[in-house]
Amino acid sequence: MKLNFVTKQLSSLGRWLATMLVGLLAIAFIWQGAFTTAALASPNPTLIASRDAGDQVQQKTREGARDAKGFIRDTANKVERTADRNASRVDRATDNKGSGGFFSRRAKIDRDRIHMRAEQDAARTQRAVDNSRNAVERAVDDIKDALD
Repeated sequence: MKLNFVTKQLSSLGRWLATMLVGLLAIAFIWQGAFTTAALASPNPTLIASRDAGDQVQQKTREGARDAKGFIRDTANKVERTADRNASRVDRATDNKGSGGFFSRRAKIDRDRIHMRAEQDAARTQRAVDNSRNAVERAVDDIKDALD
């Protein structure tokens, strides 16, 4: 069924975007703190990888993960609303003709299946975002511990 293909592609795209966003945020904030002229010219080499930079990376990672989760939840809600609209259109179309029992039931079954899969995909993608965020935070903690 094409709708299942579309929802799988949307969830796959959401996971990929969330992982990419978290990774890019981590790289960007580490890069930003590592190559400032003040840090390079400073006699204190710990400015490049200070605890504050690590805390900033972790905070930005958390914010990015929160934003990605919001995007994932919005996408799941839009898919569910579309399924509801499609089911109600089928109901309206079949009510006027009087022979809508089979099509109406089928539309409701499809709607329920789409709701279930949207929730499953959203939960799976949010777990992937959490895992990515945790991996970045562990890496930052390991780097901070190594520099202490």
